[in-house]
Amino acid sequence: MTSGRTLSAVLGDREVVEGFSRLAISVIITNPLAPDNPIVYVNDAFERTTGYARSSVIGRNCRFLQGERTSKADVDRLRDAIQAGRDLSIDILNYRASGEPFTNRLVIAPVSDETGTPVYFLGLQKELRSNESGRGHMDANLDVIRSRVRADLGMILTTIGAPAHRGTPTDPMEEVEALPRRLESLQLVYEELRLTDETIERGGMDIGALLSRVASTVAHIEGRPGVRFVQQIDPAEVPLEVATRVALIASEVLSNAFTHAFEGLDRGCIELRLTRLAEGGLRMLVLDDGIGIPRNIDWPSDATRGGRLIASLLDGLDATINVARGAAGTVVMIDVPVDPQDLTHQGG
Repeated sequence: MTSGRTLSAVLGDREVVEGFSRLAISVIITNPLAPDNPIVYVNDAFERTTGYARSSVIGRNCRFLQGERTSKADVDRLRDAIQAGRDLSIDILNYRASGEPFTNRLVIAPVSDETGTPVYFLGLQKELRSNESGRGHMDANLDVIRSRVRADLGMILTTIGAPAHRGTPTDPMEEVEALPRRLESLQLVYEELRLTDETIERGGMDIGALLSRVASTVAHIEGRPGVRFVQQIDPAEVPLEVATRVALIASEVLSNAFTHAFEGLDRGCIELRLTRLAEGGLRMLVLDDGIGIPRNIDWPSDATRGGRLIASLLDGLDATINVARGAAGTVVMIDVPVDPQDLTHQGG
């Protein structure tokens, strides 16, 4: 699980990272539980480095990066590490989409469930230039990123890869639909943490600023013509773990509203509110004036990835959720207990 301590580590290593999806280091996530361990996510740096578009690699095994001069011994080491579910760092000759070869410093690490079974593999790739053949500072950077990203991704990936789905192969395309949005939310957390050195001493962050950015990102990704989005968010400083979990919950709830609330409708409105409670804690409301949740639907449901992720995030916060049909549409209310000593008003 993500912890305040884990996220705080980002602050001390912020010179290593330039924003999650914009890393100079390529990020790949594969699913070893599906046939042939297919790719379910790559970041922008992967596309820039390899020349392969994200749409052309999702659902494929990473072996397409290999070519005629790729060492069989290196390939065997890579395959053995994946089969054994262990970390590996290796320099391997890969090929871009253009056919141009390049030396790739590859670090892989399993993301395991509570039983220790790898449910995903995280891969970090850094192209080696002629003046970077030695090991040292680059390896230290890769280790920092691997440790942090694996810990934070574990909270998301092991939850959406729930036990109920392990008995049957998962469609990689189904998995990847929401993954970029979830990773983008983590990226925004990292970026907010790096805005000011004061965060190091405070050990917290402004949930208002973070939530505003996350909500705007979801609205941009999931928005549709005719649907307005408004937000009214109080600034408040909370512990890092609380901020991360609330941001991910908001991402899931807002995405669900944009996706399902206005089926068959030409227009509508979604509103996000975050307020401080009088006796401590936070209340988040997501309201829409759409078709409303059908009475026979239990949401969030543990039968869906998003539902399981919301439940896990709520449990980690000891938070409550209430979902009700409004006069029109749906009202989702989430109360998050926060120690009043940990909840301070920005500038107040």
